[in-house]
Amino acid sequence: MNAIGHIKGELHVEQVALSQVAERYGTPCYVYSRAAITAAYRAFEGAFGARKHLICFAVKANSTLGVLNVLARLGSGFDIVSGGELARVMAAGCDPRKVVFSGVGKSAEEMQQPLMAEILCFNVESEGELARLDAVAARTGRTAAVSLRVNPDVDPRTHPYIATGLKENKFGIPFDDAPALYRRARDLRNIRIAGIGCHIGSQITAAAPFVAALDKLLELVDRLQAEGIALAHIDIGGGLGIRYRDESPPAVADYARALIACLGNRPLQLMLEPGRALVGLAGVLLTRVEYLKHGREKNFAVVDAAMNDLLRPALYDAWHEVRPVRAGSGGARYEIVGPVCETGDFLARDRDLDLREGDLLAVMAAGAYGMSMSSNYNTRPRAAEVMVDGGEMHLVREREAVSELMAREMLLP
Repeated sequence: MNAIGHIKGELHVEQVALSQVAERYGTPCYVYSRAAITAAYRAFEGAFGARKHLICFAVKANSTLGVLNVLARLGSGFDIVSGGELARVMAAGCDPRKVVFSGVGKSAEEMQQPLMAEILCFNVESEGELARLDAVAARTGRTAAVSLRVNPDVDPRTHPYIATGLKENKFGIPFDDAPALYRRARDLRNIRIAGIGCHIGSQITAAAPFVAALDKLLELVDRLQAEGIALAHIDIGGGLGIRYRDESPPAVADYARALIACLGNRPLQLMLEPGRALVGLAGVLLTRVEYLKHGREKNFAVVDAAMNDLLRPALYDAWHEVRPVRAGSGGARYEIVGPVCETGDFLARDRDLDLREGDLLAVMAAGAYGMSMSSNYNTRPRAAEVMVDGGEMHLVREREAVSELMAREMLLP
């Protein structure tokens, strides 16, 4: 769905001009399309159709309550990686029976509330975690449903920082160790085995790595079944990529078709944890040009957004398209940089743009890992966030004030 585009020469999100958003809420500002999020979610639902499945949005991709609420209203489940994310999805109106809890470092305190809320499943990533979860479940008088996150040692062919399913990664249980840990789980009084899962990485642009990982998991499913350990679900994780520049990720329908064919007639519920694929293309970071600096070597457009607002370019050297809100012609080649005191503070490099001081720019495909990775570096308040719904805009996060950043600090006596 193309919910973001130019209308009469001006960039809009659905029916709202981004200049109107800037006038009302200022910049920098994240702007999301409700229609685009809805369309992306329904594409997943439609692709898996009658096959028993559950889509659990990866909250780490975008944990803003307004975004989570849109997905909760659509019936989405949620994949969380912290106690704080559980609090967020509960506040957004999610059904706790559709929540899976992933992550390598769950504390005892973080385990208690999900147990009391009776979430769907804990994705266990180590023998130590399994023992701790059993003990916490005993203290709370609950039984913990678990799925072991297995590391299948499959190369996702993505950036090394977001590859998570290789032997050298910190995530998951080594493939060869999984059967013994399932036997251990079977003997624990406060543990109920529910499923098996993996997550091999993010921004994956081919179906083959997912199929390879699923094939390896199914080997384990069949071995466990032969030992009398029956599983109810199989979780293939998330990681399906989006197009930022020239990537060609598979269509959701093709991705679903490949997974369903691999599963065959097994009566397992298929679980998925998409994040970027649901929200990445639905958001833009709106920013304003403060200064233009023309030099012999480079030209710089200094904007009011920075690496603390959108970390991906500095962290991964990630590419985001940058569009002027009002289309122009001609121009010069610019580095799009922010005001943070780091040479690595850039949003885009070598972009041909027709710019003037005061112009508005939209950094595209910023709906995932934008606001959720933002910080207050250089004591910069985090951006406002706006959800557009047709011709209406709704503020879903107020811009922070500097006073709020210091509210929990104190001077020495």
